[in-house]
Formats: sequence, structure tokens, C-alpha cells
Amino acid sequence: MRSFAEQMLHLTDTDYAFVSAATGVKSPEGVAGLEKSADKSKANVSKLVLEGYDYVIAAIKTMTPAQLNEHIKLFGRFDLTKEMVLQKSFEHQTHQRGQSTVYLRLASVKPPQEKLF
Repeated sequence: MRSFAEQMLHLTDTDYAFVSAATGVKSPEGVAGLEKSADKSKANVSKLVLEGYDYVIAAIKTMTPAQLNEHIKLFGRFDLTKEMVLQKSFEHQTHQRGQSTVYLRLASVKPPQEKLF
């Protein structure tokens, strides 16, 4: 079972892996390095997660619409279009954030309001 900090760092590690695979933009963090970070303070985790989102946004902006239809072998196993890889990244993030809501509620913290639209 991951701590809340590890959950957020896992989410960020996975964003780096999926988006790097889809865009070809090298991840500054390597593979699964953040979750093992020694500094799991709120300030450091917040910084790392926000840097991860900045990377994702910048990397996706480098892509052309035509590149989204290109096929890759994700993690050497799954034949997907780059668009599908980005969708899988979003799906994974949604799953992890849903789990994080449980962590917050167990700690008697009200999760932030979701903005679906």
C-alpha cells in the first residue's frame, strides 16, 4: 500500500513514462524514480508533481495531429497509436486520483471539488 505521497509520485512517474513514450521527449526523471524519493514532504511532492504536469503539457505541445496516429510498441509490448498512449496515461491518472480521494477521506480531509466541465 502506497502512502499518499507515494501515490502522487507514482502518478507522476507514470505520466513521465507514458508521455515520453508517446512524444519522444526524454523524461527528465527516468523510470519510476520519483516514487522512491527520500523526500516525501508536502512541499517536495507538490513541486515534483507540478513539474511532471509541466513536462506533460510541454511534451504534448511538440506533437502534430498526424503524429497522434503513429503506432508505437508501448513498453515493448503493446501496439498502440500515440494518441491511445496519451489516453492510457490520462486513464491511469484518473484511476490514481480516484484512489487518492479515499486516502484524503480516511484522513478526514475533504477532497477538492472536481471540475468536470
